[in-house]
Amino acid sequence: MSEKFDPSAFLSKIIGQPVIVKLSSGLEFHGDLQSIDGFMNVVLEDTKEYNKGKLTKTYADAFIRGNNVMYISQA
Repeated sequence: MSEKFDPSAFLSKIIGQPVIVKLSSGLEFHGDLQSIDGFMNVVLEDTKEYNKGKLTKTYADAFIRGNNVMYISQA
């Protein structure tokens, strides 16, 4: 029998770790995960914005609204 995956436990474990947040628009944000809530609202620190694989902007802190998030992966 396979082990059940718990997304909230996974996200709790990676607080403070580098992540990639991909938006439904195709933009990607790479940064250190500072917090995430039940609506998938994300706060990143030392954030880099990528558009089509090219670095476009950098931010000290970024707040990403959850309804735009396609996925979050550990970097």
